[in-house]
Amino acid sequence: MNDDERRNLAVITEVCDAFNRHDVEGILRRFADDADWLLSRGTPPEGGRVRGIEAIRAMLQRRFRTIPDMHWEIASHWVGGNRGCSEWTVTGTESNGNRIEWLGIDVWELNDDGQVTTKDTYWKFAGEEAPDPD
Repeated sequence: MNDDERRNLAVITEVCDAFNRHDVEGILRRFADDADWLLSRGTPPEGGRVRGIEAIRAMLQRRFRTIPDMHWEIASHWVGGNRGCSEWTVTGTESNGNRIEWLGIDVWELNDDGQVTTKDTYWKFAGEEAPDPD
């Protein structure tokens, strides 16, 4: 692992730690001003897109307010060049009382200064499978 990859791994780890503290400013400190966060939910094929620090701040504040006990258990992080991946399970209780337990990953892209430019989130969650077609 080269120096840039060690730095990028440290950045990803720091951001994930800040998520568990619900530390919005700690998260944003490592994001580029024009960063994109691609959400799992939204319009196919990419899901929802939140662009820029102010929009990401508002989304994070809303998420932590509506799932106040949200917590990520990190299984692993790895990096290659300016890209990385985090595997995790997130748990919490939504404001409507629904309990979440999602297995997911984040695919990270960082610029040459070690700032997050893209966070692309994918998850699986419990629910009914679609019926087999006849």
